[in-house]
Amino acid sequence: MLDLGVGLNAWPWIWLTIAVVFALIELTVLGGSFVLLPFSISAFVAAILGFYDVSVEIQWIVFVVGGGLLFMVFLKWARKFVGESELQPGVGADRLVGLQGTVTADVTPEDVERRGRVTVLGEVWGAIAVDDDHLKEGTKVRVVAMRGTRLVVVPVPLTTAVEPPVPGEEVT
Repeated sequence: MLDLGVGLNAWPWIWLTIAVVFALIELTVLGGSFVLLPFSISAFVAAILGFYDVSVEIQWIVFVVGGGLLFMVFLKWARKFVGESELQPGVGADRLVGLQGTVTADVTPEDVERRGRVTVLGEVWGAIAVDDDHLKEGTKVRVVAMRGTRLVVVPVPLTTAVEPPVPGEEVT
């Protein structure tokens, strides 16, 4: 029999204390990351076994092995959940990167007052400019990145109109 200098009647209360402490740490410090929760559950089960006078060795096996198995189950579940909840590329605000829009309120690189606005796909977004560009209202821009909830934009270069060649004229 496992003798750790603790009376048999104390083990259920020890397991119950461990279960509560682990659960509190899980909820308050670890923020529900499911690291200690499996061991909290297995400590609670070991406490129940202790109240029914099951041997201390079996209580320890339930605590260690049961906690480890529950940890593996929670880990597998968490990996599945994380994999399913990832945003696909082009979903959310990132879908705007690469698109063109129009400045609706002047945009500057250091817009500390957050007044710069750009309309993209019919949505008005806060925007900041790259480099030292000061983009006036009506300027065509391209979205190059997201910074928080604001679009990072650069001006779209104006293309010069090219006259079509006149028939019979030589093209140089």
